Amino acid sequence: MAKKYFGTDGIRGRANRFPMTPEVAMKVGMAAGMSFQRGNHRHRVVIGKDTRLSGYMIENAMVAGFCAAGMDVFQLGPIPTPAVAMLSRSLRADLGVMISASHNPYYDNGIKLFGPDGYKLSDEIEARIEAMLDDEIEVKVADSDNLGRAKRPDSVADRYIEFAKRTLPRSMSLAGLRIVIDCANGAGYKVAPAALWELGAEVIAIHDEPNGFNINKECGSTEPASLSKKVHEVRADIGIALDGDADRMVICDENGTVIDGDQIMALVAESWNQSGRLAGGGIAATVMSNLGLERFLSGIGLQLHRTKVGDRYVVEHMRAHGLNVGGEQSGHIVLSDFSTTGDGLVSALQVLACIKRSNKPASEVCKKFEPVPQVLKNVRFSGGKPLELPTVKSAIEAARGKLGTSGRLVIRPSGTEPLIRVMAEGDDEKLVSQIVDDLIGVIGEARNAA
Repeated sequence: MAKKYFGTDGIRGRANRFPMTPEVAMKVGMAAGMSFQRGNHRHRVVIGKDTRLSGYMIENAMVAGFCAAGMDVFQLGPIPTPAVAMLSRSLRADLGVMISASHNPYYDNGIKLFGPDGYKLSDEIEARIEAMLDDEIEVKVADSDNLGRAKRPDSVADRYIEFAKRTLPRSMSLAGLRIVIDCANGAGYKVAPAALWELGAEVIAIHDEPNGFNINKECGSTEPASLSKKVHEVRADIGIALDGDADRMVICDENGTVIDGDQIMALVAESWNQSGRLAGGGIAATVMSNLGLERFLSGIGLQLHRTKVGDRYVVEHMRAHGLNVGGEQSGHIVLSDFSTTGDGLVSALQVLACIKRSNKPASEVCKKFEPVPQVLKNVRFSGGKPLELPTVKSAIEAARGKLGTSGRLVIRPSGTEPLIRVMAEGDDEKLVSQIVDDLIGVIGEARNAA
């Protein structure tokens, strides 16, 4: 059954429009709060957020909902998504919440839920919570004498900084590295520069002055042009760009060249494999990861496990197959020895450790393979199922035939936006571009005819 509220990464939408309204947020707090109460102890939930203006509205509504369900609330303030996952376990919470729309513009917002183990909730649990939202949930909440309390605990940012630093060996120092960190005016704007500085690096922070409206605006991991420019300007050794909730990142080498998540996964997989740390004989990545990554891993005796798009599905596959490295081309890197979800800062530290050990520039260390030509374009739609139309199905099959065994075709609806994503890759760049353009045209015509 199609979900009404939850998508591939929690609930997301335009702030103050369904489903990202105070009413829905309060009901999510009630439903999730009641779903995660077990035993007679005082139940607690931790709530973090990024820097969007609407975070105040959503947070207060959720606090009301959780308190109504009888849960105590720890309000963490602006803090990265992986910090919420970590603190859910560290503070022995029954539930964790991150209020963020990740890399989306400021006018969107979202709700991500974590269980007491720090992992994102399964589809089954989300469906159970969703089923409660349209019920008369108010009649099932706590009695007047069992309401929850809310407070803001001290030093939560310091806890996360220390956690991130401990993912490196105690003897590891970043002294001698000049690092530009693009904080995307988001949740990592305080903790990421602080952690890098405490590890000994010379740190130049940019886009670290959030105002409620500038999160991800012409900055961050989805728009790294300003990072590349700054790396050139200050002659930095490397640049790091986080996204709005700091669970993903991309790198710029000393030349300003952007290095995506596929290259980072290749680097970490090779490094961990050589040191004997890599588990499961491979890594997990989504269907969107470049064919070049798969070929590189095969060349060093490792397997690439492909999953549906979404770091939650990557994590589920990693847990099921005993893998400890996974992620997405977009820069969600999951290192399960340390984290239960993507962590931009921790992933960046692993890259920096490789650079320090090699004593070579980032451009040599971080580029592990030549990407296969890959083209991704989007078609916007507003209802209907154009991918199920006979003309579209026929065009897709014809495109697969043209690519043959030397390429890949991935067509899927976005889980967070009203878009159909069309991606093709193969050794013949001209053919790949033509296939994507043709399919975009066919799907666009079907959309208009629907």
